[in-house]
Amino acid sequence: MGTTLQTEAALAEPRHIGLGRTILAYVELTKPRVMELLLVTTIPVMILAQGGFPNIWLILATVFGGAMSAGSAAAYNMYIDRDIDARMHRTENRPIVTGEVSPRGALVFATILGVVSTVWFAVTTNLLTAGLSVAAILFYVFVYTIWLKRRTSQNIIWGGIAGCFPVLIGWAAVTNSLSWAPVILFAVVFLWTPPHYWPLSMKYQDDYRRVGVPMLGAVRGQAVVGLQVILYAWATVVCSLLLVPVAHMGIVYTVAAASSGAWFIYETHRLYHLAIKGQDVSPMRVFQGSITYLTILFLAVAVDPLLPF
Repeated sequence: MGTTLQTEAALAEPRHIGLGRTILAYVELTKPRVMELLLVTTIPVMILAQGGFPNIWLILATVFGGAMSAGSAAAYNMYIDRDIDARMHRTENRPIVTGEVSPRGALVFATILGVVSTVWFAVTTNLLTAGLSVAAILFYVFVYTIWLKRRTSQNIIWGGIAGCFPVLIGWAAVTNSLSWAPVILFAVVFLWTPPHYWPLSMKYQDDYRRVGVPMLGAVRGQAVVGLQVILYAWATVVCSLLLVPVAHMGIVYTVAAASSGAWFIYETHRLYHLAIKGQDVSPMRVFQGSITYLTILFLAVAVDPLLPF
């Protein structure tokens, strides 16, 4: 990527820091908070695939491999986006920008994580799981970060597919196959990603405009974004209920999906109504609420197969 002299000048010179801080800087390259959200979908799907609690070593192996895979994709993302990260308030303290990690160090780290995670999955689970992990990394790096992010406001819709792969990985690790249940949950995460991320883009719209990244919240008015958030939230909840007949889910999942979904939809409608009235929309309320919704939904996915009714 051709970076301008001005952008390169915005990046800090490499810094000499202690071992402890260096380790933390490399951990920050993996975007731990994003990784947590991705991995919280993996274990429940493994329980659903097993119809009970899988072997603990298989769970640990899958979570460890998933963490390395997601961390690799995140580190590649920070390496590629280091030019715009240096000019955005939200990302100006990332390790490459501050000089705590060199661009070359980040690139090597991302590559090592990607290779090790692939070999790890192949050895500890199966080749299908390893292949899905590679596909997730490649999709996030090449399709989202390099191709879509700086070109279209639809970036997060299609780019969000990479965040859906942990669902397939969890199922494949247990069954060495795929079926309609993980496909539905894949679609749930796919549809959930826009109403999760677009409120964040509303919050940081000035950042995105400054660097020319056409996130929807930066290129469209709040009412337009709010309406899109509503539509995708409704689609997410409807899709989540399809799992009831397909996977024969019980009362716990059904009630949790319907009630948490209703609350999530309410929050998106609230955002929209405040937007059309020109009032403070508090987009982070929907952003945080979307995380709570997904957590409740997948917790129900995990609990439902363990109950005797």
